[in-house]
Amino acid sequence: MTMILVIDDDEIVARSVELSLRRSGFRVSVAYSGVEGLKKARREAPDLVVLDVVMPGMDGYAVCRELRSDPLLADLPVLFLTAKSRDEDKIDGLRAGADDYLTKPFNIDELILRVKAILRRNRPTREYKFEPEPSRMLQVGDLALNCRTFEVVTSDHKILLTPIQFDLLCFLMSHAGEVFSAERLLREVWDYPFETGSPDLVRVHVRNIRERIEPDPSNPIYLRTVLGHGYTVSAGDKVLADVCQGTD
Repeated sequence: MTMILVIDDDEIVARSVELSLRRSGFRVSVAYSGVEGLKKARREAPDLVVLDVVMPGMDGYAVCRELRSDPLLADLPVLFLTAKSRDEDKIDGLRAGADDYLTKPFNIDELILRVKAILRRNRPTREYKFEPEPSRMLQVGDLALNCRTFEVVTSDHKILLTPIQFDLLCFLMSHAGEVFSAERLLREVWDYPFETGSPDLVRVHVRNIRERIEPDPSNPIYLRTVLGHGYTVSAGDKVLADVCQGTD
């Protein structure tokens, strides 16, 4: 049975989340501090962590960074559940390595839907219809994505992407030149049901990817915004989605 670790210093919130997750068929472990949460994560090997940000001692950002730096827990999905709702807070959380970010007060049904979507997305045998063969490269102009190593290569950089960054860029590069709204990306990439999830999640991940691959993130040449419509990956006049054999 899937096990979820809830880390929150607010006992009322933690117990409410625990009860709701148990009713949805999950096993749940609860920790009331960042330090205790890290210990439980290493001891119990959960399938997902629901993590508060504002906690005494070690906050959620620090916990998430510690998880990402541990080779045994680096791929553990993390969902932030927090009252910190500013754009800057979401950016900090996603930069720390979170997969998703839900603000308090929250709808418990949406929390459950997001948890299930993250677990589906991270299952070992997942097969996305937009995912090319693992031995291949996606090429759009001079932007290349190695689907075996999860590295993106530009004209002057090679960058290792996080799992969700890879999924988002892979989807857009597989449909180069097409424009996708944030709502559609939430369904196609995040696997969220219709009208579930926040467009802010897409926007922040797009911004993070731009900061990693664009020569000038404020004037992107690869991952572009089409005002009023959404996002697209293109190569200027050379819009293409060539799939060619990869090399080591």
